[in-house]
Amino acid sequence: MIRLLGAVLALLAFTAAASAGVTPFPPSFKMELMETNGTSLYVRVGGQGPAVVMLHGFGDAGDMWAPIAIALMKDHTVIVPDLRGMGLSAHPDTGYTKKNQAADIAGILDALKIDRADLVTHDIGNMVGYALAAQYRDRITRWVVIDAPLPGIGDWDNIIRSPLLWHFNFRGPDMERLVAGRERIYLDRFWNELSANPQAIDEATREHYAALYAQPHAMHDAFEQFAAFAQDAVDDKQLLADGGKLAMPVLAVGAGNSFGTGQADLIRNVAENVTGAIVPGSGHWVMEENPDATTKLVLDFLAK
Repeated sequence: MIRLLGAVLALLAFTAAASAGVTPFPPSFKMELMETNGTSLYVRVGGQGPAVVMLHGFGDAGDMWAPIAIALMKDHTVIVPDLRGMGLSAHPDTGYTKKNQAADIAGILDALKIDRADLVTHDIGNMVGYALAAQYRDRITRWVVIDAPLPGIGDWDNIIRSPLLWHFNFRGPDMERLVAGRERIYLDRFWNELSANPQAIDEATREHYAALYAQPHAMHDAFEQFAAFAQDAVDDKQLLADGGKLAMPVLAVGAGNSFGTGQADLIRNVAENVTGAIVPGSGHWVMEENPDATTKLVLDFLAK
């Protein structure tokens, strides 16, 4: 653990120097590796008041949420983990189903002695978020779910046939050899093709995340997130069948140039009380392309 923490601190020093484009978390946030569910997650905790958990997706890390966390911290306790095998969290060989990763997050809440929390998620964070809300229904009070589908839910079988989503099946030893040392090139594809304005993801931001995904095992573990989708689809269907639709208020946010109004349509398959919203002028990378509009939508919903 000491060696791992040393590596984390070294990488933090490097990325802080190289990433003026990524908003830093305030010094008042406590940042530590926390043991949970057989692994260790890097977690940022700050502020005071009702709890909010924020979950990132692929191509990002928990760093993406800093602008919203800064706005929330005055009246909320904000918890921002890096998901299993991503960001500055540990890199276990297994455990990448979203149902299991939900247990990772529940373990963090237990360690922080937090019984109930609001939830804000994006991309793969949506998938972990649904598994969390569906398994721990008395612990999640509200959910903001942003611009990504849920395995096995709604039009999933057609969504995964989109040519833009070829990366869902791009994995294996030879694919890892192709990407090794070229992580930045691989990630540029996502930022360029899934955005409305690639220039909004500036050079410093790209270098920051490329450094995180170039860590040993990081890209392998990112591929494992996608490899788990088949089991995630089975798990999500079972969670819905067993528990029915979620009852808590949900804000389903689609990017104007990505999922759009379809995000709310999709989430209505798993939740009863859904309000839809749009981040205008943005592709999938809402916190990089239009952080002001995204922040306002989240803050307004959580203030209700």
